[in-house]
Amino acid sequence: MPDNLPHLAESLFVVVVLVVIFLAVVLPSAMRILREYERAVVFRLGKLIGAKGPGLVFLIPLVDRMVRMDLRVITISVAKQEIMTRDNVPVTMDAVVYFRIVEPEAAVVKVENYLQATSLIAQTTMRSVLGQSELDELLARRDKINQVLQEIIDKHTGPWGVKVTAVEVRDVVLPDGMKRAMARQAETERERRAKIIAAEGEFQAAEKLVQAAAMIAVQPIALQLRYLQTIAEIAGDRNTTTIIPLPIDLLTPFLKKS
Repeated sequence: MPDNLPHLAESLFVVVVLVVIFLAVVLPSAMRILREYERAVVFRLGKLIGAKGPGLVFLIPLVDRMVRMDLRVITISVAKQEIMTRDNVPVTMDAVVYFRIVEPEAAVVKVENYLQATSLIAQTTMRSVLGQSELDELLARRDKINQVLQEIIDKHTGPWGVKVTAVEVRDVVLPDGMKRAMARQAETERERRAKIIAAEGEFQAAEKLVQAAAMIAVQPIALQLRYLQTIAEIAGDRNTTTIIPLPIDLLTPFLKKS
């Protein structure tokens, strides 16, 4: 019996080493640790089991396969697109799309590459929607256009488990000729407003003069008072010589006596 102890110890040591090696190989493939914003879509022998996580996830080695999905908001930049507006103005536009995964199983099973699919549907939708808008709408009503783009893209990506949270048209590049035409139009508009304001001022001044003339016609003495007020204003400047004409009414009594 004592002669068998070294053999038993050696065999036990080999078994322990094999168990340790097995655990070192198997455990990493059987255990996964997922963060709070991650989910594991598990397939067992090719069949969808469901989404697991976050935390510690156990898998059957050589049987289960896992696809890791990120649930955080993802941002993609839509490449610049050459678009012809409804009023036949060529513009170049780009946009930014914000979305996140709400159904990890659908994002894995129902679409091959949800990132590429979302980017392409955003490009085609932007060309379609912006091509139906006029240039003034693109420049002045961008919030409404962003909302329309977001609703249409979200409708297409919904079956894929993708929720589009926002779409922002980032830049609108106009041809140089159109920029110069718009600058001339704005300058002409400002000149038109300036002429209208000046004409309105002259019209109001003419109305006041008509009212003053009507008042003087009713009370002729008002003209004399205005005459004396004007003389007082001129006399206030000592550096000038003032010549005051005498009204003929003041000389009439003297002329009669003579």
